[in-house]
Amino acid sequence: MKRIISICAALLMTASVFAQAPEKISYQAVVRDGSNTLVTSSAVGMQISILQGSSSGTAVYVETQTPTSNANGLVSIEIGAGTIVSGGFTAIDWANGPYFIKTETDPTGGTNYTITGISQLLSVPYALHAKTAETVSGGKDFYLGQDTLGGIVFYIYLDANGVQRGLILNKNESTAQWQGTGTTTNATRSWDGAYNTGLMANSPAANYVNSLTDGGFTDWYLPSVDELSILWNNRFHANNALNAGGYTLLSSGASYWSSTEGSAAIAFRFAFNDGYALNTNKINIHSVRAVRAF
Repeated sequence: MKRIISICAALLMTASVFAQAPEKISYQAVVRDGSNTLVTSSAVGMQISILQGSSSGTAVYVETQTPTSNANGLVSIEIGAGTIVSGGFTAIDWANGPYFIKTETDPTGGTNYTITGISQLLSVPYALHAKTAETVSGGKDFYLGQDTLGGIVFYIYLDANGVQRGLILNKNESTAQWQGTGTTTNATRSWDGAYNTGLMANSPAANYVNSLTDGGFTDWYLPSVDELSILWNNRFHANNALNAGGYTLLSSGASYWSSTEGSAAIAFRFAFNDGYALNTNKINIHSVRAVRAF
């Protein structure tokens, strides 16, 4: 009679982020046989997969490990530190979940995996959010004026989960029309430049920011009028970092196009000489500076 092994697993809701080392997730499992007897002081073969989307989703990362259970049948591993089968642990976009951990286990220490368990990851991936909300430079927090993720950090806030979010300014700029013809695009949000930019039809300004790949990122957009107001108020940090890096400074005499539309013929620009938003004709040429969110 084939012996059935059951595994009882509990995720430790902690994430280890070390300087000069990849992120890891601590994982513990208690291994018992079909008679509910602990499998103790034995090598256990394990294959761990990170599944995206559902419990039967695509495996974006797979690794193997061979831990040894202790006297209580407990095995402890760090996912991300095993022998990689496919994918890359640090390349996982944790914001694009949900994610599930699938464990396949051979209690004899080999690769004849006879038991399978799947559990959903909840808070751990978001603490490890490595690409769009990462803490950089060995786990340090973001700070105003930081040169990272393709540009300069000029705004930071904490989201509902206590994760740092914010806005990054591109290091260079151009000049362009908002639109060459008077056409309503419904890009009227004062607070959401990314939304507005996606609606800016036949726009030289939008074409410029959409073409940017600075830092390897393609999600640059034209800031809304509110985002330009934040930039103006935090221009000390932005220009200080831009100057230190030899990049293009924000001009105190320039007007910067926002992505916020006023009407078919009018959009808002933000005058950096006095800190005011003004209506102006879309066919006028003003400065264009891209931002991106993290």
